[in-house]
Amino acid sequence: MMSENFVFAVVLSALAAVSTFLGSLIGLVVRRPGSGFMGFSLGFSAGVMMFVSFAELLSTGIRSVGFVPANAAFFTGIALMFLIDLIVPHEFISEHRVDAKMCSPDEPVQSGRGWRHRHGQQQELERSRLLRLGLLVALGIGLHNFPEGMATFAGAIRNRKLGIAIAAAIALHNIPEGLSVAVPVFCATGSRRRSLLWSALSGTAELAGALVAAGMLMPFLNEALLNLLLAGVGGLMVFIAFDELIPGSYAYGHEHLSVAGVISGMILMAASLVVFK
Repeated sequence: MMSENFVFAVVLSALAAVSTFLGSLIGLVVRRPGSGFMGFSLGFSAGVMMFVSFAELLSTGIRSVGFVPANAAFFTGIALMFLIDLIVPHEFISEHRVDAKMCSPDEPVQSGRGWRHRHGQQQELERSRLLRLGLLVALGIGLHNFPEGMATFAGAIRNRKLGIAIAAAIALHNIPEGLSVAVPVFCATGSRRRSLLWSALSGTAELAGALVAAGMLMPFLNEALLNLLLAGVGGLMVFIAFDELIPGSYAYGHEHLSVAGVISGMILMAASLVVFK
């Protein structure tokens, strides 16, 4: 069954990666998805991730390999993501609300060489800041996309429906992540090609994670190891939900919509587990 799901798992990871690119296209075409939508969608992804982590991944690990090994794997996943966050410099959308207002047209040039010089310096500093922001956000997204790709792959190898649920949650929050990369890079450079390129590169980390998981794990994979890995994946996703998605959701200023998103994600995940068991 695991080998039969191999191609399906890789394709599913690739589809989740493509959603980051989709988010960048939305950022360049639509420019301003509503803040309520952004807050709700990030909260929804967090709810799906948290529920599937506790109700499916960790609980299955406990039943399969025992309480202590499964929880050790779960908290190892949390610790791994925490260490990555500490060691590698990056930024997330929870730290910077990014929207098209950053790309407002240049103010009319007023008279006076000194004013024009100062204004030009300020614009250059702002462009430099936005470019740095976009690249750091792309790095942060790539860091999280890599283990998310491993999560999608491992979930789909275990069970196709579980893999789809994980990939859907990841794809949904990849859309605003792609937006958060594309907008500042476009504002800084004026180049749609560069903004799409950086967004696409951050998304490909998802597929890279799936391929690394495939190369490293498939030769040794058995039921016990897979369930340990999935418990660790649960820890990764819980950390991402608490560290990135929920703060990012609240950053859009619609707290009740954010909470509604979290609860809706949990309800949908619970319903899918009942229907598709």
